[in-house]
Amino acid sequence: SPDFNMGKPSAPRVNWDEKAANLLYSFYQSSGYGKFISSAEFCWTAEDELIPVRSPSALSLGDLKGYEHEKAQVYDNLENFVRGLPYSDMLLYGDRGTGKSSTVHAMVKNFFPHKLRLVEIAKENVGHLPKLKSYLSSIPLRFLVFIDDFSLSEHDDRISSLKTALQGSAEGHADNVMIVATSNRRHIVEENFSSRMNSVHMGDSEEELLSLSDRFGITVLFAATNKQEYLAIVRAVAADMGLKTPAEILESLAERWALVRGGRSPRRARQFVDY
Repeated sequence: SPDFNMGKPSAPRVNWDEKAANLLYSFYQSSGYGKFISSAEFCWTAEDELIPVRSPSALSLGDLKGYEHEKAQVYDNLENFVRGLPYSDMLLYGDRGTGKSSTVHAMVKNFFPHKLRLVEIAKENVGHLPKLKSYLSSIPLRFLVFIDDFSLSEHDDRISSLKTALQGSAEGHADNVMIVATSNRRHIVEENFSSRMNSVHMGDSEEELLSLSDRFGITVLFAATNKQEYLAIVRAVAADMGLKTPAEILESLAERWALVRGGRSPRRARQFVDY
């Protein structure tokens, strides 16, 4: 019945014995309810609606090669989160193509059976974060609120909204919501020398900007790969795909691919093997 997801009984509760009720209760406890049963990822729209993502990333943790230490930091924090232990909001930063976003999506897929869901919010809608956290706080699941490729200008009004939503504010804290952002820069607020020099209290201005990044309890650097790391990732992805190309030829072509396309990264490695 369409009313079922709304929490309204569509028929009188008759012939419900204790065994049947307990089975239903156990199912909802382990799997969630409504749209949260079949979908792991959602988008929060500018109209404050939660929309399921129909085609989420298919990559699993096993598909992501390299960066074992970085992935372990993310995994340990998320494991604490789903177990109800102390956790921290996270900032994943580094060069483009190093697998920051892919790591987040793969982690959600891994922890889906533990009632973890992802809600992506566009960076333009960060001002809606307090409302989103309030909405999610009443749902008996755990949510990773994801802001991809994030950066702000110095005088952006969204800075205060993000500070409020991050841990550090009693009003902004929700036990079942973690915020994870990815960025190409460690300090996600873009700075310039002119505004800093024009400030009467230059040190205070700098501290104000840095305090936003510091609100993320865990920061993980995904640094660019060197030649050896890049080729190791190429070999690992090629093995997964069943390529029979001899190693010397494979590595020679992979290096040419990277030089033509302007850099070595896990993204370049996977694009090359797919090609």
